[in-house]
Amino acid sequence: MAISRRSLLTWLGSAASAGLLGSAAPRAEHEAHAGMGEVCFQAPPTPYDPASGLGPAAARALPERARCPVCGMFPARAPAWAAQLIYADGDAYFFDSPDSLLRYLQAPARYTPGRQAGEVLAAYVRDMASGAWLAAQAAIYVQGSALLGPMRTPNLPAFADAAAARRFIAERRGEMQTWARLCPQQSGIWRPQART
Repeated sequence: MAISRRSLLTWLGSAASAGLLGSAAPRAEHEAHAGMGEVCFQAPPTPYDPASGLGPAAARALPERARCPVCGMFPARAPAWAAQLIYADGDAYFFDSPDSLLRYLQAPARYTPGRQAGEVLAAYVRDMASGAWLAAQAAIYVQGSALLGPMRTPNLPAFADAAAARRFIAERRGEMQTWARLCPQQSGIWRPQART
């Protein structure tokens, strides 16, 4: 008997709601949707608040209820890995990790219909050493380390300088990367902002 993807997804959703599949159901449903080229969740932007005292391009505090537009995770649950992207209209999106930020920038309209990478004003990632926000284009990343990100998969820890990245690599392996090497199509879109 053949079963359609839609039927399978409906069954998975029902089984997950009933608690029959544990934590694997949301992942299976997400993977099934991803295989069809669909995104099943759209994260709302966080608008700019002029009363915050921050400039429009400045890194913002991580909202507790913000959702990653790529995976749906709450970045505030793993703040050491968080990233953010600010559009020229002031809207900000928060990501669970630098890897999700890079995935987003490859196809912004897939995750946030109507958005384009050319409208980006600034992007930030967290320095793994200090927790401070760093301009995404200025950070040093470590690819292929033994440290797993918030989704329990390989990720891209970010550092303010090469010395900190080398110390991390000595303990956890990996290879240093720059933004330009990881995301060459985005390297010249916006100027890195000063660290905040």
